[in-house]
Amino acid sequence: MNRRLLKLVGVPAVVASAALLAACSPGSSDSAKTSSDGTKKVTIQIDGAAVPYYAPLYAAKEQGYFADAGLDVEFTYAQGSDIVKNVASGNVDFGFPNGDSVVTAYGKGIKTKVVHTTYQQGIGSLLSQSSSKINSPADLKGKSVAVTDLGSPNYIQLQAMLQSAGLKLTDVKVRTLGTGVIVDALKNGQVDAIVFSRLRYYALQSAGVNVNQILSDKYLPSFGNVVIAGEALVKDNPGTVKAFDKALNQGIEYTVKNPRNAVDMSVKKYAASFKGQEKEITTIIEDLFTKSLWQSENTQKNGLGSPDLVRWQQTIDSQKQFKLLDKSFDASDLVVEPNGLG
Repeated sequence: MNRRLLKLVGVPAVVASAALLAACSPGSSDSAKTSSDGTKKVTIQIDGAAVPYYAPLYAAKEQGYFADAGLDVEFTYAQGSDIVKNVASGNVDFGFPNGDSVVTAYGKGIKTKVVHTTYQQGIGSLLSQSSSKINSPADLKGKSVAVTDLGSPNYIQLQAMLQSAGLKLTDVKVRTLGTGVIVDALKNGQVDAIVFSRLRYYALQSAGVNVNQILSDKYLPSFGNVVIAGEALVKDNPGTVKAFDKALNQGIEYTVKNPRNAVDMSVKKYAASFKGQEKEITTIIEDLFTKSLWQSENTQKNGLGSPDLVRWQQTIDSQKQFKLLDKSFDASDLVVEPNGLG
């Protein structure tokens, strides 16, 4: 694998200004603009910045799947919490944030609907250098562990891991480090472990670091990026939502079957800063996204993007347990099953 650190999900977010958002959004999620040929113009706001790991969305556009579904789709980018607010208020039609932020926002009255559970698992993990000999949560006792923020999903994941081993936060030394320095802190031995994106496992490996990984999802079920829509769009125009989901599924299928082509296209047309890393990114697509994130036992039974309401409920209840929410709520209030779109 290339020695350069791969630029992965979790790069600094590109936050659209109010003026730009107003200029590029359809203005109201329940009234997507329709051109003379019947094509509907819709906008999806994506978490962070353009990266090749969003290849299924880009493939859906470039392969004509969105067009075949009668959609003219525009991509914009923002932070996850801002995406949820923009979708809820109707500034954009669809959003592609992390599922944890959607749950937290819903519990606080910022309501959207999950219409496509794109990532069937969370992407958090506990990463440590092999020399630290952290092979299970029990090995964290007395160790220093970094998270980006004490209100972040990764902090909750750390608590769940500790709880599974009968440990408390006081049994470890918790440090907060920004996204730009947390990986380097682990690489340089400033902390024993970090709880962060599992994609960084590959970045550390490419930097020559012997790294251990414990997936957070084993201890706290959660979800990575999911597609959300405003309640008005789901209620008043479910056909648009179904068309979007169908085209995205075709984009996933294309990427699974043609990973290198999808990565090359994504880098060339959307994420030029990744040029030269196509081979490594393709490996990550094949090893992680295809096997664990986009596909699961649930999708084999119910189709790509289908929700597992039991897992969603566990995610919601865990946020209540760890005090991110004042009270829990029913997963079916947030998550729309395919047959719920009419």
